[in-house]
Parts: sequence; structure tokens; C-alpha cells
Amino acid sequence: MSAHTDQSKQAAHADAARAADLSELLGHTNTSWDNERRALSRQLHDSLGSSLTALTMHLSLLTQKMPQEQVLLDRAATMKQLLLNVIETNRQMQIKLWNDKLEFLGVNVALGELAAQFADQHKITVRCSLPEDELVCPRNVGVALLRTLEEGLANIAAHAQATEVDVIVDDNDEALMMTVKDNGAGLPASLPEDLHKHGLRAVRERVAYLGGTLSLAAHPQGGTALTAVLPRGAPL
Repeated sequence: MSAHTDQSKQAAHADAARAADLSELLGHTNTSWDNERRALSRQLHDSLGSSLTALTMHLSLLTQKMPQEQVLLDRAATMKQLLLNVIETNRQMQIKLWNDKLEFLGVNVALGELAAQFADQHKITVRCSLPEDELVCPRNVGVALLRTLEEGLANIAAHAQATEVDVIVDDNDEALMMTVKDNGAGLPASLPEDLHKHGLRAVRERVAYLGGTLSLAAHPQGGTALTAVLPRGAPL
């Protein structure tokens, strides 16, 4: 009995060690992935974005100097519109890769603008309740909050059939808590927790690496609530 107990303890210790190693690996992978996305986004902005803007200026100058024939003017207008479309596509790619508002304007602005864009795109009422003072937190915590909101809104758009969404961020000395709740169809009765999906699973692992928790549950007033809690002492 004693030998069996010792073996069980050793197995449990080995499992715990593997889980800790896996968590560390996932955390490192997320950090590396974020840094790569950030660097690529800046390359798109600094190199491709600048070149496209310069092309637009050159085209405008060329249009002024060339013969003012309607066929040529129409062709120049078409080229300018194509360039503007590419510039907008480049801008959207930059945002998808890395939301620079998070760094330059702060977490509140990044969260608020993401919610506003979602509301405009999907014609859904989105109410944001954010702290009056700017959230001061490590970059990886801000990224975790942003990814949580992105995934929560994506799932609402895909499955919830909701008409209203509330995004609530509470801040205290110990933790940051974000709740994304909707008034949609709710969770299936046979599946009270749907965190196995890859998107939510990736966010859960990101939050867990920072010492936090992610939960998805039916809301008492209908719909679902996705809640992320991140401790103030999250690792950098």
C-alpha cells in the first residue's frame, strides 16, 4: 500500500511538472507570437504603408501634369481608388496583426474602439463600462484583455443571435476583471461550458499563464457571460 501511494505521488508530481512546463511553453509561444505580429505590423506600416502613401501623392501630381483628357482622368481616378483600397486593406491587416492603439493610446481606447467597430459592423448595441482612469497594466495583460474581447465578440457574432452586448471592466488593487455578456441564445443545456473551442481555448491558456482564469457561463438574465480575471501580479 505504501509503495502504491509513493508511486501515485510520484505520478502526480510528474503530471504537475509536465503541466507547469507546458504552461511555460505556451506562455513563451504566446509572447513570441505577439512580438512577431507586432514587428510585422510595424513593417507593414513603415514600409508598405509609406510606399503606398507616396504612390498616391505621385499619382495626384501626375494627374495635374498630364493632358486633361476625360479618358486619362477616368483612368487616373480608377488607379487612385485602387490605391486607396490597398491602403485600407493594409491598415486592416496591421490592426488584425497588432492593435497599436493598445500601446500608443492605452487599453481603454483599444477596448472601446474594438467594441464600437463591432457594433457598427454587426448593427448590435454594445455598451462599454470602463474605469474612468486609464488602465495601467503590463503589455501582456492588456493584450490578454484585448484577445478576450476579440474572441468574445467573434463568438457572439457567430453563435449568439444577440441584439445587445455589455463589456464591463472592473479594476481594483488585486485584479482586473472583464465580462463580455450578451442577451442571445445562450449555451446549449448539454454544454454548460464551451471553452474547448480553439479560439477560447487559446485565450484561456493565455490568461492562465498570467495566473488568471477564464470562464463562460449562462447569464441569469439570458444569454452568456465570458469573464476573464487577471491578477495584478501577473508575470511580465
